Amino acid sequence: MKDQAIRKGSTGRWKRFKQNKELFILSLPALIFKLIFNYLPLIGLIVAFKKFRFDGGIFGSPWNGFDNFRFFFVSDNAWRITRNTVLYNLGFIAITMVCALILAVLLNELSSRAVKIYQTALFLPYFLSWVVVGYIALAFLEQDRGLLHQVWTFFGVEPVNWYQAASRWPYILNAVNLWKTVGFSTLVYFAGIIGISPTYYEAAKIDGANKFQMIRTITLPLLTPLIIVLFIVAIGGIFRADFGLFYFIPNNASFLYSTTDVIDTYVFRALRTIGDVGMSAAVGLYQSVVGFILVVLSNWIIKKINSDNALW
Repeated sequence: MKDQAIRKGSTGRWKRFKQNKELFILSLPALIFKLIFNYLPLIGLIVAFKKFRFDGGIFGSPWNGFDNFRFFFVSDNAWRITRNTVLYNLGFIAITMVCALILAVLLNELSSRAVKIYQTALFLPYFLSWVVVGYIALAFLEQDRGLLHQVWTFFGVEPVNWYQAASRWPYILNAVNLWKTVGFSTLVYFAGIIGISPTYYEAAKIDGANKFQMIRTITLPLLTPLIIVLFIVAIGGIFRADFGLFYFIPNNASFLYSTTDVIDTYVFRALRTIGDVGMSAAVGLYQSVVGFILVVLSNWIIKKINSDNALW
């Protein structure tokens, strides 16, 4: 009975494959890309447990157990950079989500021509590299020639040396990240709003509901599944910082490490100065494992609250 069920299942899968073989052939480039760039590199994870030697390579280097992990966790900076990474990402998730929802709702109230203009203005920063954004930030914040320095000097205000004022950088980094990334999230939420049937709003108008009531009772509840999916995905990357943001915007100023240094920038500098490939691989594996656990845990909590909104 069991063998017959297995054979029957195999026959059904092969029949389904033959019926959709054109679609499978079309998907081959994407599957090959994933295999080469996402799955084959997983072999390199063993470097996290080895004392990597360039002459020995991945398989010829000697094993050293968890020494690479120990090197990171016993560091005096481990708590600081982990705290910065997590708190910044939590701030990015919350601020971007709220601002993107507000902007998406406002876009929905505009005419189609105005929407195109504002979409372009919001989405354009998303395509800029962090190197370019870093130069833009430098044009504003540079000590002698920066725009803010010139404006404050003109009004008789004592200028701030931004690249030595560590306490101000949490606000600066949150603002820069919001400016660059909010456009993408706004378009995602706006697409979700467009997908809501107009009949809900027409029925609400007949009942005498105003704009705020329709947003609260129709738009936000129907967007909840999309919001939760994006939240779960974002939680998975909470231990990964955007290297470009934290390296190029503060201009890698050592005075700012207390508030701008995150796991990714710390590992980069460690790799550049001491060349410890094993330690960097160990930290990368640590970030991935914690991110996976957080995704599963977040989905489990949401499933307990409302199973319809869970990702799986």
